[in-house]
Parts: sequence; structure tokens; C-alpha cells
Amino acid sequence: MNMIRATAPPPDVRVFQTEAPVPVVALARRLGLKVYDEETNAAISGRLVRDTARGGPSGYAVYVNGAHHRNRKRFTLAHEIAHFLLHRHLLEAGIVEDDALYRSHLSNAIESEANRMAAEILMPWHLIDQAIDQGITAPADLASLFQVSETAMRIRLGLPT
Repeated sequence: MNMIRATAPPPDVRVFQTEAPVPVVALARRLGLKVYDEETNAAISGRLVRDTARGGPSGYAVYVNGAHHRNRKRFTLAHEIAHFLLHRHLLEAGIVEDDALYRSHLSNAIESEANRMAAEILMPWHLIDQAIDQGITAPADLASLFQVSETAMRIRLGLPT
């Protein structure tokens, strides 16, 4: 496997990465995010919004599309957590509208960076290595263990999708 390794997530994230699946909702709450699981336009997976009325202690709320599969919602939440950790300053400075990237379906550097961190959050290498050492090597089995899509796991492992 051609596994591409990136930088480790911040310490606030690592404390939640003790076993698979990573408890991403608990992580969001620890970061002060309020999470809403609501059906919306099928084209929108999720969004991070500065919301003093409905946000958590951080003043932010994450909305994930309740109509999507559980694994898709987990990745979406991890993606929005990544935006909160990496790009909150852009929202606060007004450089990016709170949901402009989500509505535009742009695959730009900011979205790619959030996707990479989402993979780091949900599929940390030390847990993947641990699973492989225990004999769980098939991408579908690893995906099931980590509660992510097989496509996401294959990308993480550097395999064709």
C-alpha cells in the first residue's frame, strides 16, 4: 500500500484517537461546537456556521445532512471540525462567508486541507497500523472498523478507488 502520511492533528483531537471508531461527535462537543443533524438539500453535506444563538461555547455550530449515510455524516463532521481548527480565522475576518465554500462545491486548497485533516481525525495512522497488525487489512474491513466509506479508506491507504 502506498500510504501517504501527513502531520498529526492537534492535541485536542489526539485525546479522542484511542480506538476506532473515533468519537467525532464527542470531539466536536469538546471543541465547543454544537452539532445539528438535519435534513437539507441533498447537495449540501454540511456547514460550519458562526451562530451565537445556536452555537456551542465556541460560538459555532456544525450542521450535517441528516439524510446522508452515517459514515458520510461522520466524515462531514470531521471535515467541518477541520475547518473550525484550520480556517476559523478566515470566517471571523470575513474573508470567507460561513457557507460559501459548501454551496459552491469548489475543490480548492482550503477544502482539500479540510479533507486531509478529516482523514487524519477519523483514520489516524497509529490506529490503522494497529488494525493491520491485528490482521485487518482489507480496505472494506478497515472502513467498517473506522466507520468511514471504503472510498475514504482507500484514499487514506493510497489505493485506487
